[in-house]
Amino acid sequence: QVQLVESGGGLVQAGGSLRLSCTASGRTFRTYAMGWFRQAPGKEREFVARIRWSDGNTYYADPVKGRFTISRDNAKNTVYLQMNSLKAEDTAVYYCATVLTPKGSYYYTTQLEYDYWGQGTQVTVSS
Repeated sequence: QVQLVESGGGLVQAGGSLRLSCTASGRTFRTYAMGWFRQAPGKEREFVARIRWSDGNTYYADPVKGRFTISRDNAKNTVYLQMNSLKAEDTAVYYCATVLTPKGSYYYTTQLEYDYWGQGTQVTVSS
């Protein structure tokens, strides 16, 4: 079992920045990758970014490329999402998730590839 706790959400003006954190506890030694997803009201949950735990390899969704940065601190079992130049359309509940069992994929952009999920943190960007 793995528990994930997100923090760092809040209200920010368009153009501003926020940094989300997600700390994992439990069987974290099996972490293969961690990712961030988001879900806006009335929309499907969508992939944002992911990082491979062993080498820090990252992958981003097109809407956030160049604005968001995912990083990790292995010693703290924590993944971060630095969000800059925020837009109103970034408003959503942001969820972190972890992959314990590799699925043979490179991208890890679908929810089914992730094994555990956090409860989410609200990010609201005012225009």
